[in-house]
Amino acid sequence: MIRFVNPTLDYALLAPILIVLGGALLGVLVEAFGPRASRAASQLFITLATLVLSLASLIKVRGRSSAAAAMESVTFDGAGVLLQGSILIISIIAVFLLADQENFTALAAALPGSDEERTSLQQDLKVTEVYPLTLFAVAGMLLFPVATDLVTLFVALEMLSLPLYLLAGLSRRRRLMSQEAALKYFLLGAFASAFFLMGVAYLYGYSASVTFAGIHSAVIGGTGNDIYLLLGIAFLSIGLLFKVGAVPFHAWSPDVYQGAPTAVTAFMAAATKVAAFGAMLRIYYVSFAEAYWQWRPAIIAIALITMVFGSLVAIAQRDVKRMLAYSSIAHAGFLLAGVVALNKSGLNASIFYLFAYGVATVGAFGIVTLVRDSAGEVTDLNRWSGLGKRSPWVATAFAGFLLAFAGIPLTSGFIGKFSIFSAAYESGSTAILITGVLSSAIAAFFYIRVIVLMFFKDPVEDGTSVVIPSIYTQITITISAVVTFALGIYPTPLINFIQSSAAFLR
Repeated sequence: MIRFVNPTLDYALLAPILIVLGGALLGVLVEAFGPRASRAASQLFITLATLVLSLASLIKVRGRSSAAAAMESVTFDGAGVLLQGSILIISIIAVFLLADQENFTALAAALPGSDEERTSLQQDLKVTEVYPLTLFAVAGMLLFPVATDLVTLFVALEMLSLPLYLLAGLSRRRRLMSQEAALKYFLLGAFASAFFLMGVAYLYGYSASVTFAGIHSAVIGGTGNDIYLLLGIAFLSIGLLFKVGAVPFHAWSPDVYQGAPTAVTAFMAAATKVAAFGAMLRIYYVSFAEAYWQWRPAIIAIALITMVFGSLVAIAQRDVKRMLAYSSIAHAGFLLAGVVALNKSGLNASIFYLFAYGVATVGAFGIVTLVRDSAGEVTDLNRWSGLGKRSPWVATAFAGFLLAFAGIPLTSGFIGKFSIFSAAYESGSTAILITGVLSSAIAAFFYIRVIVLMFFKDPVEDGTSVVIPSIYTQITITISAVVTFALGIYPTPLINFIQSSAAFLR
C-alpha cells in the first residue's frame, strides 16, 4: 500500500524564492492586461521591488539553517544564503542596465528587416517581457545553489535557462546574429541538459536515491557499482560545466555573449555563473567529497585547460564582447580551483570571487553599451582607439574593470584570485596555482592592451562616439565601480562575514 506523505514546507525560508516567483507572475499579468503606455515603468518598479523585497526576506532568515525547508529537496545554510544574496545583489544592479530599452527590439515576433519591424520601430514600441523573464530566471538561480536533490536541481536548471534562451534573441540591432545566438544557446543547452539527466539516472542507479545526502551515504558505504558512480559524476559534471562555460563545453559562450543584447549578456555572465558554481560547489562538497580521488584529476585537467585556453584565445579577439566572453572562460577555470580545493578556504574564496567578478562584469558590459555609432553599439576594438580622449571617465571606468579582471592590487579581482589560489595551494594543487598565475599574466596582456588602445592611441574619426548614459546605466556603472574598488581596498568585513557564515549542511 502506497502511503501519501504530506509535504513539509518552511515558507519563511522559501520566501526569497517565492517572492521572486510572485513578482514574475505579477509581471506576466501586467504584460497581459496593463496599459501599454505605462507598462515599462510598471514592470521596472515591480521587478526592482520584488528583488529588494526578496533580499530583505533573505536577510531576515539569515542565521537559520534547515535541511527541511522543502522536505529533503531544498536546504538553507550559510553558503546557500550567501550565494542567494550575491545573485540578488547582482540582479538588482543588472536590472538597471536592462531598463535601458535601447538594447531591445521593438517587436520580438517580427522578422528582421520586415515591414512589421519597421512599423514597430517607428511606433517606438517597448518589449517589456524582459522583466518577468528576468525574474523567472532569477527564481531558478536562487533555487539552483540550495537544491539538495537531483530532480529539484534539474528543475532549477531549466527554470533559469529557458528565460535566458529567449532573452538572448531580443537584441534591437543585428537581429539575425541575436536570433542565431539564442538558437545556439538553446540547442547546446538542451544537449547539456540531456547529459545532466543521464548523470541523474546513473547516480540513482548507484545509490537508489536522488538526494545529495543519499548519494553521500552510498559513496561512504561503497555498496554501489563504482562504474555507475563515475558515469554519473561525469555526465552530471558536463551539464554543470556547460553552464559555467568551462572548456571543452564553452562553445556557446563567445557567440551568445556577442549576439545577445549587451544588458542580457551582463546579467547572464554574472548571475548565472554564481548560481552554477554554487550548485557545483554544493554537490562536490556534499555528495562527492568522499569520492574525491575519482573526480579530482578530471576537474584539475579541465581547470588547467580552461585557464590557458581562455587566456590565450582572448588575445586574438578583436570584438570587445567576444574578448570578455573568453575572459569569462578563463575565470571559470580560476573558479574551478575552489571546487578542487574541497576545503573551507576554497568555499570562502569561491563565494567572494563569484560576487566580486559578477559585479565587475555587469559594470564592464554597462560601459560597452555606451560606445555607439549610427548603427548601434560599436564592439570592434579598433574603433575604441582614443576612447580616453573622447570620454575620459568612461574609459577610466572600463580600465578599472579590466584591471579587476586582471587581478591587479587595489581591485576586488586581486583579492579574489589571491584567495582562491591560496586555497588551491593549501589543498596541494600546485599545478593549478602555477598555471593560474601564468594564465593571469597572459590575461593581463590583453586587458592592458585595451587600456593602451584607449588612452595612448589617437581617436579614429569613423562616427564612433560615447553616448550620455541614461540614469539607469549610470547607476549600474557607478555601483559596480564603487563595489569593485571598495572590495579591493578594504575587503576585510566581507571576507570575515563569509568566513563566519559559509558552510554546507550535509
